[in-house]
Amino acid sequence: MSEPAPGMTIYGCEPDEAVLFRELAPRFGVTPTITDAPVSEVNAGLASGNRCVSVGHKTPVTNATLLALSQVGVAYVSTRSVGYDHIDVGYAERVGISVGNVAYSPDSVADYTLMLMLMLVRDAKSVLRRADEHDYRLNDVRGKELRDLTVGVIGTGRIGTAVVDRLRGFGSRVVAYDSRPRGGIDYAELDELLRSSDIVTLHTPLDAGTYHLLDRRRFELMKAGAFVVNTGRGPLLDTEALVAALENGRLGGAALDVLEGEEGVFYADCRGGPVRSELLVRLQKLPTVLITPHTAYYTDHALGDTVENSIVNCLNFESGKRHE
Repeated sequence: MSEPAPGMTIYGCEPDEAVLFRELAPRFGVTPTITDAPVSEVNAGLASGNRCVSVGHKTPVTNATLLALSQVGVAYVSTRSVGYDHIDVGYAERVGISVGNVAYSPDSVADYTLMLMLMLVRDAKSVLRRADEHDYRLNDVRGKELRDLTVGVIGTGRIGTAVVDRLRGFGSRVVAYDSRPRGGIDYAELDELLRSSDIVTLHTPLDAGTYHLLDRRRFELMKAGAFVVNTGRGPLLDTEALVAALENGRLGGAALDVLEGEEGVFYADCRGGPVRSELLVRLQKLPTVLITPHTAYYTDHALGDTVENSIVNCLNFESGKRHE
């Protein structure tokens, strides 16, 4: 008699993800249980009988939820994200749950990062707003070309390295910072990178050592008029200090696809009421700031990678392999 197909429960599953899970899971011999509700103590029972679950990055997974999952027999959580900052991995291990992330196309975030850089140095926000009002005069500020600029890349994992490759195509001078340097890239100490860069872009994981990596002191080290791009995690930046540096003109602008306190705001339709983030409102009023709602990763290719690798992670766990 053949073994029953392994099952996995997918929490916080968006409609486009659900289509892919229903298509791909049977190809891997996996029976999916799908819910659009984020994982919680209340619905942990949906995982009963399944040792593996998949969770999204949009809602924090509380320790109480991890304990509830453990109590119904869950032994592995695959997060559909690169980062783990929404899960206490240490606590999960203490209650008998391993946690793995997914690898998806780094090109999604790398392409988006370059788009944001180009929009910043060409003052695209002001240009587009004026054109929408049928004001077609030349902009008050001339643009800059990437080949004339030095770009500091903080974090040279898969995404950071893909950004470096693209910048080389534009002819930019690139300097990088990472605790684990790799060959073929010019590195510098973080403070030196900040002093020399016209644009600084963040691609490092968020952890205790990188929380508020760029704070008031480090913003003051940066070139007058420099730009900041963040497609990593919001708390890599001290947002209060960033807003002050932008409002007083110390920095030339910022493009933020992630933001401290984005939970409950990003991915929600807030048109019917006040936005619950004062800092977000202040940032959006500035003509030199671009805000997008944590969407850099969101491409056809990357979403397919995310769903497939989440399934593969669970199968590898069941077979005794460990996700790297």
